[in-house]
Amino acid sequence: MIQFKSELGEITVSSAVFSNITGMAATNCFGVKGMAFRSMTDGLVHLLRREAMSKGVSITYHDDNSISIELHIIVENGVNLPAVCRSIMNEVRYVVTKNTGVTVKDVDVCVDSMTL
Repeated sequence: MIQFKSELGEITVSSAVFSNITGMAATNCFGVKGMAFRSMTDGLVHLLRREAMSKGVSITYHDDNSISIELHIIVENGVNLPAVCRSIMNEVRYVVTKNTGVTVKDVDVCVDSMTL
């Protein structure tokens, strides 16, 4: 969690907020089929539904009130992977900073699967 203090009080932003904003921003990018989750029981990659998107996002907090984000995604077949990943990194960094005011240090995109 990240806390902001002012003369009027304190605001606390939880991991769920960052995960939901990140998941929505990533899935709105061209070529992204959805967020991915690797099952520990069978080792397979599963496409997450809209309400469970946060399982594909990992947030790391830093001492200077900034965050690092790691995404696991599934992309469509035939897309340019470097271009899609670069687009996701820029979009996620912009949307998270715009909506929360928190500085995003890193955005790491892991492509777990490709679908037809």
